[in-house]
Amino acid sequence: MRNIFLLSVFSIALITASCSTARKTANQKEGYTLTDKRWILTELEGKEVPGTINGKVPYIIFHKKDSSYSATAGCNGMGGTFNREDDKHIKFKLGPSTLMACQNMEFEQGLAEALKTTEQFNINGNTLTLLSNNNTSLAKFRTQTLDDVAQQLNGTWELTYISGPRITFEALYPSARPTITFALPGETAHGSGSCNNYNAGFKIDGNSILFSGVISTKKGCPGSGESTYFSILKTVTGYSVSGNILSLLHDEVTVMRFEKKN
Repeated sequence: MRNIFLLSVFSIALITASCSTARKTANQKEGYTLTDKRWILTELEGKEVPGTINGKVPYIIFHKKDSSYSATAGCNGMGGTFNREDDKHIKFKLGPSTLMACQNMEFEQGLAEALKTTEQFNINGNTLTLLSNNNTSLAKFRTQTLDDVAQQLNGTWELTYISGPRITFEALYPSARPTITFALPGETAHGSGSCNNYNAGFKIDGNSILFSGVISTKKGCPGSGESTYFSILKTVTGYSVSGNILSLLHDEVTVMRFEKKN
């Protein structure tokens, strides 16, 4: 009888521990949905936020790698760090930002104030809500959709900056600059490497983008500009769009910058 009792107690303890572990794992996974994705700002203190402000989509990204965040509300780039104590509590430390004066500055000021006073957060499906200590909604966001990405990326972009080469940009591309054209929901980009035309497959996941299978025509071209462009394109891991400027990144460092042509 005593052995049966001990076995029952052990079984109950094992089941309880398993449930606790499952809950902890589930909470961790839910918490991780906060980071490394683009959240589009939709509401500040209960008031709707426009889809674009001064031509820019307002957003925030939480970077898991270093617990930093980057954001914009249509004017200046904002950034800083965040401390997520658990899957409910979060605090922000505002860092320096650019200091441009723009129209509709009330949205930027409202987002900065919301971040300063946030104590809690809640993720419900595709909605992130930042909350005060008494559960007042300060700001709401939704996850970026494929339509959002298409609105940002679709069209033709012309290269204006590339990292790496010691030769000047003008000497690298004396007659024609590389271009890239996106047409989402398609997953193939095309353009000119400055001499040959090319196609390249790409995959987007949140704020990351990876290019693969670069295929170009085989015309002989002078200089190293085109080979440099194709080589660096293969190293790209992320992207950022601000108005008519597209930045392609490697580990959050800009390696190429483009200007929207159409």
